[in-house]
Amino acid sequence: MTDLTIRYVESDTKGRYSSEIEGVPGEAELTISKATPQLIIADHTFVPETLRGKGSAMALIQRLIADAREKKQRIVPLCPFVRAYSEKHKDELSDVIQW
Repeated sequence: MTDLTIRYVESDTKGRYSSEIEGVPGEAELTISKATPQLIIADHTFVPETLRGKGSAMALIQRLIADAREKKQRIVPLCPFVRAYSEKHKDELSDVIQW
């Protein structure tokens, strides 16, 4: 796969993951809201047409999950894309997904 870069920025109540692929225009994003220090809500994922089918959204979800595990957080999958991924992987995500 081409070089994919993921960045994360946050404020007190929100967070945003973004990904870019070198040489491909556009930026994918996954946003979260922080309900409590231990509970976050994955509320939006967007991938521009130029990045679709290149694994950008999947990379964002995997980073979200890894970060949540590291911080001992639970994720409420409000975003349809994150919800669909979570439902497909229920058993392996039972420690991090809050239904």
